[in-house]
Amino acid sequence: MVVKVSNLVKRYKEVLALDHLNLEVEEGEIFGLLGPNGSGKTTAINCILSLLKYDKGSIEVFGLPMRPDAYNIKKDIGVVMQEVAVFEELTVYENIDYFCGLYISNKSERRELVEEAIDFVGLSEFRKFYPKKLSGGLLRRLNIACGIAHKPRLIIMDEPTVAVDPQSRNKILENIVELNRKGSTIIYTSHYMEEVEHICSKITIIDKGKVIAAGTKEELKGMISVGEKITVEIFGVTDEQLKRLESIPTISSAVYDGKLLRVKSHIGKNNLEKVLQFINEENISFGKIYTELPTLNDVFLEITGKELRD
Repeated sequence: MVVKVSNLVKRYKEVLALDHLNLEVEEGEIFGLLGPNGSGKTTAINCILSLLKYDKGSIEVFGLPMRPDAYNIKKDIGVVMQEVAVFEELTVYENIDYFCGLYISNKSERRELVEEAIDFVGLSEFRKFYPKKLSGGLLRRLNIACGIAHKPRLIIMDEPTVAVDPQSRNKILENIVELNRKGSTIIYTSHYMEEVEHICSKITIIDKGKVIAAGTKEELKGMISVGEKITVEIFGVTDEQLKRLESIPTISSAVYDGKLLRVKSHIGKNNLEKVLQFINEENISFGKIYTELPTLNDVFLEITGKELRD
């Protein structure tokens, strides 16, 4: 077990930020920690890093109690926070060298690690640039390089792709998967559900400081009643026909906007077949048909009643 959080309670005066939170992160995972703003994600991370005192519970990292002075544990942790934290007066190379130097004192060893980190995040041609000369995406890559240059066993990434262009986002995600392949366990928070579905092996959703769902993406989707969503380009549907469509036991809702018929179904088989059969029986002309399987956002919406981006 890389991280074990047991019955963690954290209060900010009258606000209960963490309510007996329990988390377990196994070695080799990319562990997705999700929740809306104010759910307790950042508080949980700061407690795991022993940057915050908590009121009750325990935290173990690498099987050892985590404390503010547990430097033997902290040297094996890399942190990439949402807010970019680099020195404006230092170049790309100097920034990475500085942060790597907090853990690695040997200069020749550190030089190799810094060069490897620069190559890894794709900043070779920018090594002499100062942060103010970098784009948002390149700055994020520098932030990641500073956090991972010392090759930590555990890497905590809090919203590392916020406000970056698609190309930089893809590069960052590729880097995360590669870091994991090379042996790092990763705790990853994001509001971008498609990222989490793509890279995370296990996912925990928290709200109001406690776990409301946990498992693989397949296990989470199996917890909800929402099935596939079917969209049909269609030419004319009456309110009576919509009512008859919604009366089919596996159909939860049907909405027509004058061009597209959007049908939501319950978990089950042959939902598309039933919709097509209905369209044919009603002699309705139609064009293209699209189907979409349930997403993590559907899971969150059904469990909490609100979107992740709320």
